[in-house]
Amino acid sequence: MGRLSRTDHRMTRVGVWLLILVVLAGVGIVTANPRRGLPQPQTTAPRRLPARTSVELRAAAAGARPTGRQPASAETRSPPTTAAGRVTARAEPRRPATATTPPRGFTLLASGDVLAHGSVQARARAYGARSGHPYDFRPMFASIRPLVSAADLAVCHLETPLSPSGRHLSGYPRFNAPPQLAAALRAAGYDACSVASNHAMDQGLRGVAGTLAVLDRAGLRHAGTARSPGEARPRLLTVRRVRVALLSYSYGLNGFRLPRRRPWLVNLLDPGRILADARAARRAGSRFTVVFLHWGQEYRSTPTPAQRGLARRLLADPSVDLIVGHHAHVVQPIRHVNGKWVAFGMGNSLSAQSAACCPAATQDGLLLEVTVVEKAGRLVVGKIGYVPTWVEHPSYRILPVVKALARRSSSSATRAMLRASLRRTTAAVGRAAHPATRA
Repeated sequence: MGRLSRTDHRMTRVGVWLLILVVLAGVGIVTANPRRGLPQPQTTAPRRLPARTSVELRAAAAGARPTGRQPASAETRSPPTTAAGRVTARAEPRRPATATTPPRGFTLLASGDVLAHGSVQARARAYGARSGHPYDFRPMFASIRPLVSAADLAVCHLETPLSPSGRHLSGYPRFNAPPQLAAALRAAGYDACSVASNHAMDQGLRGVAGTLAVLDRAGLRHAGTARSPGEARPRLLTVRRVRVALLSYSYGLNGFRLPRRRPWLVNLLDPGRILADARAARRAGSRFTVVFLHWGQEYRSTPTPAQRGLARRLLADPSVDLIVGHHAHVVQPIRHVNGKWVAFGMGNSLSAQSAACCPAATQDGLLLEVTVVEKAGRLVVGKIGYVPTWVEHPSYRILPVVKALARRSSSSATRAMLRASLRRTTAAVGRAAHPATRA
């Protein structure tokens, strides 16, 4: 290569300096405007908030204000929409939503024995002659209808078989009552009847099936007797979104025996069987199970030792919630046992018994009023009360005693009997339960 002249060297130095100046100018442009000429990310990374401590999280869950944070104003504000705000909202524990479904519960009404004696049937025939029916029992229940129909679930105790055809009727000692009795019970507001009693087999196998057919036609559910093994299993009703089981049993059948091939025809009182049925009902979905027992000694207002022992055994089991008793034909106590309730005897709801044949207390009865409430996820008896009743003769009208006394339209003799009935009933029930205020 040839040697450069002095002029060439000078031009070379000028070019180098020009190149340096161009480079320096480019750097200055990039520094002044970093977005120009360089690829940029689509979003700016959010500023990460400091993590909250376990103490702050617990305080937030408890509704307290974590230390170091500004108090929120009483004014309701929308949550921040920045990325930092969303992170904060996720970090804070969410409070449980307020329940919108109210606690479940219902009201239950139960009453005493319904016995269609011959004279009661005769009076129903006389009422029917006026209303254009073969038999009309509705006037007998008219005075208690407002109380019965007001309950979410009203259950009677039908002690006598019913004739589907209305023929071959009879009274004591082997009953067979007109089918219009079931229609009257339904018209009074009853939803179901317990039917296991010592008279359940008075008309034999056909009598059991016929009675249930009449109840079905009237729209009354039933428990205690069955036409098949499947029907003998505990059956549940739905009351105000609550599944309720009604179980019914009798101490005996007045000397009749169940057919060997049909042991399921009538539920007989056996503690092991009752508990097995109650547990099966619970597994099937029952939230509240009522056991109706035809037990005790007739005309005795004090429960027998056997009644008290059985009540303790059954109510000690979590599958049994309430016991309602029948058969004595007089009112027996209402007691609190093992944290639950038992009404040992409800007296007579409708019958021809009176002081003319039996103790005067056989005209007495009561409407048991139970309020079932939900506590700690379990349905229990929240309130229990009763309405004393008295059967007027010879009309056989069932009268709420307190209301009948308040009318002051009855004769002095009737008012005296009403006052005596009220004294007997309140003495028999005892102090554990109180008369209903709306009686």
